[in-house]
Amino acid sequence: MCWNTYIQELKHLIRARINNLLKTLGPGIIFAGMCIGVSHLVQSTRAGADYGFSLLLVVVAANLFKYPFFEFSSRYTAATGKSILDGYASVGKWILWVYGAVTFISMFIVTAAVTFVAAGLLSNLLGLDISTDIWAAIIFFFCLILLYTGKYNALDSLLKIVSTVLLISTVTAAIVAFINGRVPAADGFISKEVLSPEGVIFLIALMGWMPTAVDMSTWTGLWAEARIKQTGYKPTMKETLLDFNLGYGITALLAMIFLSLGALVLFGTGIELSNSSAAFAGQLIGMYTSSIGEWSHIVIAAAAFSAMFSTSITVLDGYGRSMARIQKLLISKEQKWSYAFWIIIVSLGAYIVISQFLNDLKSLVDLATILSFVIAPLAAYLNYKVILSNEVSNYYQPPRWLRLLAIAGLLFLVLFTIIYFVVLMR
Repeated sequence: MCWNTYIQELKHLIRARINNLLKTLGPGIIFAGMCIGVSHLVQSTRAGADYGFSLLLVVVAANLFKYPFFEFSSRYTAATGKSILDGYASVGKWILWVYGAVTFISMFIVTAAVTFVAAGLLSNLLGLDISTDIWAAIIFFFCLILLYTGKYNALDSLLKIVSTVLLISTVTAAIVAFINGRVPAADGFISKEVLSPEGVIFLIALMGWMPTAVDMSTWTGLWAEARIKQTGYKPTMKETLLDFNLGYGITALLAMIFLSLGALVLFGTGIELSNSSAAFAGQLIGMYTSSIGEWSHIVIAAAAFSAMFSTSITVLDGYGRSMARIQKLLISKEQKWSYAFWIIIVSLGAYIVISQFLNDLKSLVDLATILSFVIAPLAAYLNYKVILSNEVSNYYQPPRWLRLLAIAGLLFLVLFTIIYFVVLMR
């Protein structure tokens, strides 16, 4: 009798833990959906296509040295039940004012960059010759409808499906590409130099969104809050960090896979990636189909667009949530209209930016990613300062190795920001 009771209790415990884990999973997947966009489909592919495997260690280093500052945001939410934005306000309102100003400056350009790429992929998927700005307007419209009506629930369900499809198709394409080996170099091909001024600027742009911008780290806490409201369950620190680490690990792995695809399929061919979003989309899909087969075109096109659409909707949601929270903390009490107001403002501003860069995909993407890298040291320092504040108890404080990695990460971000400005002034 005692043995049967023990077995039943064990089964109940296992079911409870699995149920709690399923309630926890979500913010990390949304984070992955946000990351697997321009930084992977565009920048990582460009890195492999233009420089082969030369920048693989750079991708690894960017993911490693940025890790603490994203982890701190999830850790703070686990410790306090609040977003790290609330932590900024607790340490000093000036921090929130600075962050809010930086966010307002960057949010239109960042949203424009990801939606520009999504528009090109949608054009490729449907095969209709319509201007990029029209496609962008359509994407913004559907994003607004989804977010306003479903908010977190719609976002969470959508990204779980999209992330799975893209992960399977990308890994499959990479395995086939590795089996087939690198495409032979064209006659007279000369590889681009990483240490040239052009190479260094691209290097900064690549790291700017690898895996994504550091200032977006505040969003994971906002999504965690939404997940708690959705499920009614407050996860433990271990569960919160497991969810985050799962999402972060997937994005880091896929960044390396996209770079490898570019290196194996495009490097040495002499093919220059197009500045047109629609033409670039065709080249990107072609990279997959040349590895897997033409039969996969529709599957890959749908998966790639879904990935970029998920990035667009995630970025729009993240900026909407963060600006609404900043407004609440600095100016007024929470207003029901705040979230809707900000996602509309971001959409309109991003659309105006897109209309100015219709045939210049690379410039828009580089502008957005470089801007994100330049402000990364400030965002990283703010997270470091808040996680070590008195608000976070000793139990939730980051371990020594993570603090040391954070200091190394700050030095890494500051050093390359200085290098960028030195190269720019020459």
